[in-house]
Amino acid sequence: MVQVRAGIAYDCDVLVVGGGIVGLSTAYAITRAAPGTRVTVLEKEAGAARHQTGRNSGVIHSGIYYRPGSLKARYAVEGAAEMVKFCAEYGIAHAVTGKLIVATERAELPRLHALVQRGRENGIPVRELGAAQIGEYEPEVRGLAAIHVGTTGVCDFVGVARQLGAASGADIRYGAQVVRVDRRPERGVAVLTSRGDVVRARVLVNCAGLYCDELARLTGDEPGMRIVPFRGEYYELARPELVRGLVYPVPDPAFPFLGVHLTRGIDGGVHIGPNAVPALAREGYGWGVVRPREVAGTLGWPGSWTLARRHWRYGGGELRRSVSKKAFTKAVRRLLPAVDEGDLVPAAAGVRAQAVLRDGTLVDDFLIKEGPRAVHVLNAPSPAATASLPIGREVARRALEMLGSV
Repeated sequence: MVQVRAGIAYDCDVLVVGGGIVGLSTAYAITRAAPGTRVTVLEKEAGAARHQTGRNSGVIHSGIYYRPGSLKARYAVEGAAEMVKFCAEYGIAHAVTGKLIVATERAELPRLHALVQRGRENGIPVRELGAAQIGEYEPEVRGLAAIHVGTTGVCDFVGVARQLGAASGADIRYGAQVVRVDRRPERGVAVLTSRGDVVRARVLVNCAGLYCDELARLTGDEPGMRIVPFRGEYYELARPELVRGLVYPVPDPAFPFLGVHLTRGIDGGVHIGPNAVPALAREGYGWGVVRPREVAGTLGWPGSWTLARRHWRYGGGELRRSVSKKAFTKAVRRLLPAVDEGDLVPAAAGVRAQAVLRDGTLVDDFLIKEGPRAVHVLNAPSPAATASLPIGREVARRALEMLGSV
């Protein structure tokens, strides 16, 4: 049993678990706001940003999709501008490319117009386009109407995460998986790692991403949600000249997923995807990766079954595109008619850490909760990379406030 014992010196003031972009941004924000605060970051992988941060499409989101006043809306709009400045300051590869959101069916036109209104409410400049104007931006893309969002861009989020870690001055320990937590509200938190180290801290910050709910329970807090992992599968476009920038479909507001889109990255390649299918492990980057204990955990959460019953039609379409390249190509051709199956080359997949409530509700905003001597980031999927600087400041504020009261 690892314990916090009276009379034992603390190894750090704040212990951050998770070396993705949110955890490293939090460490950076703490040391910026309160110089001299001792911060340790534990990351189970051998390097930074190996999961959600390093396996997304690299898009700096504008914030147009998110409900006005929500954390996602506020932090994405702030974060996009800050991310561009951060990349410029540190010489990290980035580009502000703008993007198109394209309606390909009449039924999508009201949703497209609603996005225009939402963008304006969120303070985002939006240009409405007729069918003939789409070609000004993307000659190979077809649609009935579109909107152009000029503040969207792309960057190297892994490079950002590494820079945040270096600039934070934190003690970052890789290959250090948390296996046990002992929290004593009157004393602090002690963590045992897979390396056999014990780290004692005054406050713990949980930025464990795919495992954030498990870490919350290890700490002794019931998070009231569970992470249900969804794999996003990508292809690379063999003819990248077909796409100039970023092209998105009109999303379904019932889901937090944005649909199969086209993204010209900072390397000049074009990624297509992702779809969204249930993963059979929290790090289930392919159908062959199955972890029975994790599957059982998902199936044992009542919200998983409610979610499946509620959205089986949508899920069925996503599964079909996962197992059938032909079906995936058909989805792409709605936006880019010139593409064929031979143009799609399989690329690395990602897994989204999606929080699901007991009643089956998909948590659609960032979710941060507190317990005694602990701050838990419990839902931080896309656009968390874009919003990582303001998210980090908010988590840091809570951690420092907690630190001042103990």
